[in-house]
Amino acid sequence: MSTAAVAITTDQAGTRELERQGVDVQWLTCTASYGEKGATVGASPSVRSVAVVDCLGETGDGRDITIKGKVTQEVNGTCVRGDLTAEVGGKEWFRADVLGNCRAGTPPAGQRTTAPPRKPGATVTVTRTVTEYPHPSCSCFQGK
Repeated sequence: MSTAAVAITTDQAGTRELERQGVDVQWLTCTASYGEKGATVGASPSVRSVAVVDCLGETGDGRDITIKGKVTQEVNGTCVRGDLTAEVGGKEWFRADVLGNCRAGTPPAGQRTTAPPRKPGATVTVTRTVTEYPHPSCSCFQGK
């Protein structure tokens, strides 16, 4: 579970949930970290880590937005699980253990899955310089 994925998914899912509840989100930005000791559940950090997420933003009418808490799982950019609290204008707006739709990226059982799209490779740019000469029927002076 990468901190970047946690931050981006919390940002997107949190914005959608606030807007669903009628909040005019002007902007929201999130950061995530593994805290002081990188607390984990399980045998190793790769099994399941606890990320601390901190989001700051603003509504269209200037009220502050915060989403803070701990994330124990991020699912394919569709949801985060953990313990999250959102505040708008200093008042608790919601508490959630799931933000987003964790089933959105999961195909029904028995369906064939396709490979993710390939990442784009290097781009090659070719520059060609073309010098145009006057048309042969032109009586233009060619210069010195």
